[in-house]
Amino acid sequence: MTNKYLTIHNDIVQQIETGEIKPNSLLPSENELKDRYNTSRETIRKALNLLSQNGYIQKVRGKGSIVIKGAKLNFPVSGLVSFKELADKMGEKPITIVHELELWKPDEYIRQQLNLSNKDTVWKISRIREFGGEKIILDKDYLNTKIVPHITKEICESSIFYYLEHELNLSISFAKKEIVIEEPTEEDRALLDLEGFHNVVNIKNYVYLEDATLFQYTESRHRPDKFRFVDFARRNPL
Repeated sequence: MTNKYLTIHNDIVQQIETGEIKPNSLLPSENELKDRYNTSRETIRKALNLLSQNGYIQKVRGKGSIVIKGAKLNFPVSGLVSFKELADKMGEKPITIVHELELWKPDEYIRQQLNLSNKDTVWKISRIREFGGEKIILDKDYLNTKIVPHITKEICESSIFYYLEHELNLSISFAKKEIVIEEPTEEDRALLDLEGFHNVVNIKNYVYLEDATLFQYTESRHRPDKFRFVDFARRNPL
């Protein structure tokens, strides 16, 4: 016998996928759904949690459950690909806005991330990624100028990785990644469309050349409703 919350979940999914429930609309409240389906609030919460996990709704504090426009985008965790390479596979092409590009004396935090001295400089780059009119990713890149002595706004608007590999002939080999859930900073709130969202997914990348030289540190800060972070894992018994 199917659990009641699964039946409710599947019914709402069907309404979303047939267009009966429109993207960006609010679902009825928990009380209204409880009465509509003649069940308990706990059962409704289970159904809503599953809808959220499967990418159909986003629970927004102070508003309720909002139906997400479109499917979540798969974002590979283990691969080392440029945003342009990902964007080329997407049906809806994003827009890249270069918010900041400057030669910068790094602060202590960035010096630690890139193992730099007080005399070193970096390129400080921040780029906003816009999908369907919504600004949902803030990429913050720091590149060691000893490895990357020159870069332009046009390169940043297109693909930094392409420039590094095809113009500077650098061999990018691997990256160490760290994924954390954080409260948005003032910068996040100023540059991204975060109304109602109280977390961002921050993917930190430490990027190395073939000779194991660490040359780039990146923080890719995502609004949580638009992405599904995916990986492939093969079991290797210990």
